[in-house]
Amino acid sequence: MNNPFAQMAAITAMNLSNLRERKTSSLVAVVGIAGVVAILVGVLSMREGFRATLDLSGAKDVAIIMRAGANSEMSSGLGLDQTRLIADAKAVTQKDGKPVASPELYVVVDVPTRAAGTGANVPLRGVGNQAADLRQHFKIIAGRMFTPGKFEVIVGHGAATQFAGLDVGKSVHWGTTDWEVVGEFEDAGGVSESEIWTDATVLQGAYNRGTSYQSVRVKLTSPSAMQALKDELTTNPQLNLRILSEGDYYAEQSRSLSIMVTTVGYTVAILMGLGAIFSALNTMYSAVSARTREIATLRALGFGKFSIIMSVLTEAMILGAGGGVIGCLIAYIGFNGIRASTLNFASFSQVTFAFAVTPMLLLNGLIYALLLALIGGVMPGLHAAKMPIVSGLREL
Repeated sequence: MNNPFAQMAAITAMNLSNLRERKTSSLVAVVGIAGVVAILVGVLSMREGFRATLDLSGAKDVAIIMRAGANSEMSSGLGLDQTRLIADAKAVTQKDGKPVASPELYVVVDVPTRAAGTGANVPLRGVGNQAADLRQHFKIIAGRMFTPGKFEVIVGHGAATQFAGLDVGKSVHWGTTDWEVVGEFEDAGGVSESEIWTDATVLQGAYNRGTSYQSVRVKLTSPSAMQALKDELTTNPQLNLRILSEGDYYAEQSRSLSIMVTTVGYTVAILMGLGAIFSALNTMYSAVSARTREIATLRALGFGKFSIIMSVLTEAMILGAGGGVIGCLIAYIGFNGIRASTLNFASFSQVTFAFAVTPMLLLNGLIYALLLALIGGVMPGLHAAKMPIVSGLREL
């Protein structure tokens, strides 16, 4: 048998048939790699879920207009006259003779979470009459829409799920005002589901905001009308604005959290991966040590070093693949679809989202498992190949 690949296949088959004798050490390596993969995929699924929530909210034909220099609605401010000039722009869609525009006000209220009962910052958004038309998937799923001019709110499905006291029919107290929860809405999992809505004019009065707003949302005549809107508004000397599409705005909002979660996820995975590598090293060194006589005999029969090395690496990779698959399954079952909330650092308010274990995350987890196994099998493989034939045969 002079073909090195045929030799490798024969040795690997023999090695795998002997796994039962080394089941404890092999299981330790598999479990170690599975744990690393499950943690890595689980942590990164938080990033993917948060990103997906914001991506769902970014319509191409909707623009968000804020004060120049503002990096979020929280840091913006617009006067009533400015919001009217924005709504009258030629690039804004008209419906029943009125522009599809919503001047909006944004405050944060303290609401206890259902799980821990501790307070969390939840967005209370004052919206205009056209707000629902600017969220393409908006629909009331319980109760009704709030009545303009009254202290009534509707609650996003995500907020109603994560936070206590927001059920339809309940009364809540924020600031100096009692508010009645009259409805619950969905928006295809978008970021607005993390919010509570009320009439903007009512919110202005309740929080002493006069006639000020923080942003204006407008529906464009087409996605390509964004540049025309920017040209018209930025050349108006009465206005000093920052104009973004919803997609660009939410991409900015997600960037800081995505970077943080990615950094934490890979840092933890690398640190845990070191432990998994040592486990794989121990497993493969034990396997080589237990087969000293077999390896020496194979070398004496003409099996090459390359075949010996590759057989050890193949066994390590098979163990790594097993750990990777188990880890991916654990992550998918344990994390995918679980709803949670996290702080949006741009607005310092909570955003609810569902963890998303995507196919790409699972593929990355499996690749990482194979990489750990490969690193853990290299040194034992080289050790086996360099083993003196005479010394090995003396073990007979």
